Amino acid sequence: MALSDRLLRRWQDDAERQSVFGEILDWMLMPLLLIWPLSVILIQGVANGIADDPYDKALAESAQAIAGLVSVKDGRIKADIPQQARSLLQRDELDMVYFQVLGFRNELVAGEVGIRWVEPPLKIEFGKPYFRDDQIHNEPVRVATLYHQALPGKEPILVQVAETRNKRNALSSRIISGVTLPQFAVIPLAVLLVWFGLTRGIAPLNRLGAVIRRRLPTDLSPIPTAGVPEEVKPVIRAFNDMMARLEQNLQAQQRFIGDAAHQMRTPLTGLKMQTELALREADPELMRASLRQIAESADRAARMINQLLALARAEASSEKTHAIERVDIEALARQAALEWVPAAMAKNIDLGFEGTGWPLQVSGNPLLLRELIVNLIDNAVKYTPEGGRVTVRTRAADFAVLEVEDNGPGIPDNERDLIFERFYRVLGNDAPGSGLGLAIVREIAELHRGSVQLKPGPDGRGTMAQAVFPRRRFTVSALLTQQPEKFQPTL
Repeated sequence: MALSDRLLRRWQDDAERQSVFGEILDWMLMPLLLIWPLSVILIQGVANGIADDPYDKALAESAQAIAGLVSVKDGRIKADIPQQARSLLQRDELDMVYFQVLGFRNELVAGEVGIRWVEPPLKIEFGKPYFRDDQIHNEPVRVATLYHQALPGKEPILVQVAETRNKRNALSSRIISGVTLPQFAVIPLAVLLVWFGLTRGIAPLNRLGAVIRRRLPTDLSPIPTAGVPEEVKPVIRAFNDMMARLEQNLQAQQRFIGDAAHQMRTPLTGLKMQTELALREADPELMRASLRQIAESADRAARMINQLLALARAEASSEKTHAIERVDIEALARQAALEWVPAAMAKNIDLGFEGTGWPLQVSGNPLLLRELIVNLIDNAVKYTPEGGRVTVRTRAADFAVLEVEDNGPGIPDNERDLIFERFYRVLGNDAPGSGLGLAIVREIAELHRGSVQLKPGPDGRGTMAQAVFPRRRFTVSALLTQQPEKFQPTL
């Protein structure tokens, strides 16, 4: 297995094992563990500053004492430092102390050569010590530099006193250990307190999980939000919404099964009776007539089954069933109208198509949208008398509009809403059908965030079925890639 596959598998396993408790614990402890070393570094800097302060004062006093022993006589600088003072200055059990006196031209007057000369500041404050860290003989030292004005108008005399850092480091280490050692006890205690607090904090989630696990598989009622933490309530509301949609889907399935069983019972009973009559007939002509009736009944049953399946697909909520893509509804309508030309010609019906001449794009499922168009054309051709007219039309506005207009008998105003109900048939109409076509059309339109309605024809005769969908805009580059024949009307 490739390394990338192993890493992906490991990431998927970690994602499956992910828990809210572990996630919160990680995000609380990781900053603590990252800040602790940073705090040690900051404490070390503070401790060094604290340790430097008293020893810097002593170093400054030594530099000022040496400067007080410097004098100028006959233009020559003298540093009258007695041997006793030298021994007191350099007497230290832990550190070495060095001093240096430089004259007007930075010549060595007294002391050690090893102390490095530094560039003076732009504005010199006489008598004020300046401190810096340096090295003498590859050993870190702390240096106090003092500028002494021996003669007015003359260059200042430079006095420097350096001391190794052993005492300072020892004091700094004691400060650091005194501060950090208690942290080794505080951090584990903080981890335990965080663990305890998180355990108490997610206890409502555990109780909620226990309540959900105790529910019966058939119990789809909403979960009460009383006593649930505010942070969890949005999840519970979303879960209740999902349960409500699941309840609707189950009810739709049960309704579909009941409707299908009820509607299939009649054609199957008819097929059985016609088959029994055919078996009893001895006359070949009567037998053929019975078989023709059986074939017609079988066609009607097959049509009803196909419509029931289309209705089930329209009501399904599966994303795989309703794969959404860019659909040219004008091309679908043109192709469907072409396929219905033979059926229209058999009834001497003038079937025409009026399009925009441009792609009319919507977001949807092409199979379901084609089913919607086919049902509208089927209804128009079926209920339009011979010699009538049916027009399939697309219009482009802020929305994509599909219209199927006929000059048939029309639908009474009080039945235009009822006709979208399942199995509803207009009274006095003897055209074959199951009453499912417009119910399928409404389900598919609502699934695509559209609407469908029935209107009287423009001249007051017939019916115009109008479906409206949100329009999807296309770019010029996408338009240029379309095949030229898609812009040519074929009817």
